[in-house]
Amino acid sequence: MIKKLKTFTLNLIAGANVAAVLLMLLAGYSDRLHPGSHPWLACLGMLFPLTLLANLVFVPFWVFFSWRRLAIPVVGFALAYVPIRIYIPLHFGNDATGGDGVLRIMSYNVAGYGGNWKYDNAFDTIFSYVRRQQPDILCTQEDMTSKWLDTKKRYAELFAYNDTVHVNDPRVKLTNSVGIHTRFPILRKERINYDSKTNGSVAFFLQVGGDTVIVVNNHLENTHLSTKDRDRYQDLLRGSMSRDTVRAETSLLVDKLGEAMAHRSRHADVIRRYVKEHSSHPVIVCGDFNDTPISYTRHRMAEGLTDCFVESGCGLGLSFNRNGFPFRIDHLMCSEHFIPIKCEIDSKIDVSDHYPLLCWLKMREKP
Repeated sequence: MIKKLKTFTLNLIAGANVAAVLLMLLAGYSDRLHPGSHPWLACLGMLFPLTLLANLVFVPFWVFFSWRRLAIPVVGFALAYVPIRIYIPLHFGNDATGGDGVLRIMSYNVAGYGGNWKYDNAFDTIFSYVRRQQPDILCTQEDMTSKWLDTKKRYAELFAYNDTVHVNDPRVKLTNSVGIHTRFPILRKERINYDSKTNGSVAFFLQVGGDTVIVVNNHLENTHLSTKDRDRYQDLLRGSMSRDTVRAETSLLVDKLGEAMAHRSRHADVIRRYVKEHSSHPVIVCGDFNDTPISYTRHRMAEGLTDCFVESGCGLGLSFNRNGFPFRIDHLMCSEHFIPIKCEIDSKIDVSDHYPLLCWLKMREKP
């Protein structure tokens, strides 16, 4: 009787493990689903780390109680290799970041230089940080300027060439800009047109040696979650809601996230077409995508390009530093004209609600 009960219990747990594996695979490959057609399923990518953790929990259990069933999570991890590698790449000890032909790129959402409660003057803190890092190309999002703060004038102390483009609809009160600050001449720029009131993408054509390098700086649609929505989300995580309230709040949250994902997916389609049309040039695509590593937006933007953090980064690379939203939403991709050497998120500088993304790219020698 005890043996039958043990067998039944182990089979029941094995069934739960199989269900966890299937959920992990569904979440891991949900970035293939267009949010416009499958908004709820597309949101599953945000749950991928939880499904990964759930399957890891089964490993020690099977080690102690049933070695044969250990194959369930192991096979699951093997099938989920692609999304695992995207979410948590592991590249250690790559410090060869100098030398000829190596470009140091920084992408940074500076949050309008508004800072957080720790800093009285966020711009000066960011400016000093950029001075220490000495990037060849700095791409900024929410790069605001005003009569009190002329950022282009200040950045001219560090960079020979500077440009900032307002991307918001002029009828909208909220101001948003993307900027580029670089030691390479800016030949021209093009706005990549798609429908958005407060966000946008700009392609900057830079003269880098004998090449024209296109740098596409993006600030894609945000989640449009209000402070109240975020507070509710925190309460949801803490489990301080009734079951009915949890169901209603989850539905509302997923609806808002799904709608924002649908917007970003359409923007990603437009940007991908633009990059494909200019594929004869070396291309760098970077910025605040406002989407996680397992998302249609990142997947679509990476088509035909190399995701530099996936190829040369290490760990989760969490770039958004607000509590409750531990995700990498800042990304950098490059065309085959470059070799990613190293890519990292610098979490030591917390002046913005984003951490800066730093990548070193080496230009391939022409045949």
